[in-house]
Amino acid sequence: MPYRTRRRLFLVMMAAPAVLYVVLVALWPLCQGIYYSFFDYNLIRPNSRSWEGFGNYVRLWSDDTARTALINTFIFSIGAVALEFVLGLAIAFLLWRDDLFNRVCLSLLLIPATVTPLVVGLIFKAMLNADYGVIGYFLTQWRVSGDHGLLGETSTALATLIVIDAWEWTPLMALILLAGLKSLPTDILEAAQVDGARPLQRFRMIILPLLLPSAFLALVLRMMDTFRVFDIIFVTTAGGPGDATNTLMIYSVKEGLQFFNIGFASAIANVTTICIGVMAAVFILVVRPAGERNG
Repeated sequence: MPYRTRRRLFLVMMAAPAVLYVVLVALWPLCQGIYYSFFDYNLIRPNSRSWEGFGNYVRLWSDDTARTALINTFIFSIGAVALEFVLGLAIAFLLWRDDLFNRVCLSLLLIPATVTPLVVGLIFKAMLNADYGVIGYFLTQWRVSGDHGLLGETSTALATLIVIDAWEWTPLMALILLAGLKSLPTDILEAAQVDGARPLQRFRMIILPLLLPSAFLALVLRMMDTFRVFDIIFVTTAGGPGDATNTLMIYSVKEGLQFFNIGFASAIANVTTICIGVMAAVFILVVRPAGERNG
């Protein structure tokens, strides 16, 4: 057997386990979800499955709860990513200088990102409880929040979840942006400073354009993650109060695992996947070309 053929065969054999894992764990369930979304399929009556076509998708767009879940998902995703980007960029600038103090602060900063989102949700649910929470009790007493706490009021629940998500994932955003800052060419910044450019001018005309590739990576990763958020919302509010924090993933899980409506739940999950793809494409078309031009 020729060397080139043996080398290709070796590479194929090395990649085969990973490809098989992706097919079994990701691709096959995705195909099943697409298939089931075209049927009226309920596990309570599994033998009476009937073809629905696009009926589940039509029901999705005409359902008030589904529309509310879609709006909440966009609000949560855009709000969380925007807040994390602003805070992460500010933290990255504060830690840009390479010294011992900043390295220690960076190590401590990454602690929230290492905690499981489920645990983060449980911790904040306990702290924000209006009856015994170390934060929620005093907020209620001072009339900052209502009698049910920040997570129990329809007007504050979603905003509170955005802040909780930002607390956990802002360090990751800061780490990615900090890596981008440290890779910037120092000679350009020094030349701009010598030419008399003010800090705001250097940020707007040099730093921000050169930072766009790192910003693109951070924004896409966090946008994809926040759009399919489930853990934090499930353990804190479970989509309540009412439908104030009901998102597409929460609604899909309720339909699939609580009401056993697999067809409709699959349609919701597929719409979530499509929305993630569309938002990622928008970032690719808008942010990435600008970063490549400036790079």
